[in-house]
Amino acid sequence: MEKYDAPIGVFDSGVGGISTLRTLTKALPQEDFIFYGDSKNAPYGEKSAATVTSLSTQVVEQLRAHAVKAIVIACNTATSAAKPALVVAYPELPILGIEPALKEAVDAGKKHILVMATPLTLSRPKYLAQRNRFSDRAMIQSLPCPGLADLIEGGEAQLPAIRKLLTTLLTPVSDQPIDGVVLGCTHYPFIEGLIREKFAPATTFYDGYRGIAANLKQTLQQADLLRPDRHQQTVTFLSSRDTPAEIALYQHLYAHGIDLA
Repeated sequence: MEKYDAPIGVFDSGVGGISTLRTLTKALPQEDFIFYGDSKNAPYGEKSAATVTSLSTQVVEQLRAHAVKAIVIACNTATSAAKPALVVAYPELPILGIEPALKEAVDAGKKHILVMATPLTLSRPKYLAQRNRFSDRAMIQSLPCPGLADLIEGGEAQLPAIRKLLTTLLTPVSDQPIDGVVLGCTHYPFIEGLIREKFAPATTFYDGYRGIAANLKQTLQQADLLRPDRHQQTVTFLSSRDTPAEIALYQHLYAHGIDLA
């Protein structure tokens, strides 16, 4: 098999990365993908950076066993905590990571931006540097959302608890003139409809999917790794919680969309 025929690996701490996967497969319809959800250890957002790096390394090893030609970290927390170490450890493998779409919101001219993300993502130097870089162009407020990704992993059964937690998290900012919301965790688009209920209808939401899709395509082109032929795409699902029910959940969310609301 030629190197460009190899699949692209995508991973997340759980089901959240399937939202990213859907964007990537549409942007690169000739490419094969392998998605790995580390649901056994989800969520990553409230673990230490060292733990996230260790878990992410284990997942990368799983994907390398399938001879992937590139890896996309479809997890904001793992990108911020583990990507630098992974890039050093695997110099021969293109490794990209999704990041909070703060730049996209600022470039769109938003002036009062709320960034919702896990505590670990919001505490990492890369996010803090980005926030500081744009502080003269917009009022940027960071909102840690402990527990939210974990509830979303539970699916529809957790919707009452999700609604309650969102009320607790968002009530303190309900009187602020927020015109842009950055969903800084790939789990959060599952409940974008619920989050939108808390803001004015004109509020714009940003998730970072278009940026990572464009970055992946450009990276593969530069490395001469894009498939040159028309090809019937395949998408394979793997999980650290290796049960038929978990794989079926991944397949269902991939096929039918991501809005639990």
